[in-house]
Amino acid sequence: MTKNTFDIIILIGRPASGKSEIIAHLKNCQDEKRCENFHIAKLDFLDDFPMLWTWFEEDHILENILGKPRLHTDSAGYFKDDYLWHLLIERFNIEYPKRLRKENYHDENTLIIEFSRGSEHGGYIEAFEHLGEDILKRAAIVYVNVPYEESLRKNRRRFNPNRPDSILEHGLPDEKLERLYKEVDWEAFSKADSKFIEIHGIKVPYAVFENEDDVTTNTPSLLAERLEDVLTKLWALKTN
Repeated sequence: MTKNTFDIIILIGRPASGKSEIIAHLKNCQDEKRCENFHIAKLDFLDDFPMLWTWFEEDHILENILGKPRLHTDSAGYFKDDYLWHLLIERFNIEYPKRLRKENYHDENTLIIEFSRGSEHGGYIEAFEHLGEDILKRAAIVYVNVPYEESLRKNRRRFNPNRPDSILEHGLPDEKLERLYKEVDWEAFSKADSKFIEIHGIKVPYAVFENEDDVTTNTPSLLAERLEDVLTKLWALKTN
């Protein structure tokens, strides 16, 4: 039987661009429909936000409970060193082989790797340099494209102060969003080719999910239609 599903989708874009809503939609699909319409098998995830949030919690404990120096962030919540952004990516390279311990893992699973990067902390150009070849050879990239103003609007709207650790309800203060994500390097990262991005000599196919009109909020039929179009084109690139 010919395999009909992606092994790995790398889902990237500005905060609040719609990535989490796309994942939520895929989770709600029946397995057969998700495979047929989107070329996505049973879902598995690697997201750097839970890792990052753990660092915030650990630094809070160290400073406010144990009276010790913070390890990862300063008191304003910015990383002490830019290389910590790359450490989060390197964590994917450690976690992925653990998935492969399960026999025929990709016969049953599509792994979604999700993260955001702004130019201020190295952008996608530097981030992808830290992804291992085992991931890149199996991967396809979906970039969710929104302007900064849309990211700011949705970031404000989704933030729930009672659930700051939530995938769907976390948010950034305006000044932090502007500093970290106003400028992104996606166009520079992808400009060499309209279909593939070469990383470590590996040509990784990509597609752009345009979301300035916010089809990921309260319009499931429009989300599904656009996502199917994007992933169908991406599947053709990946397989041909």
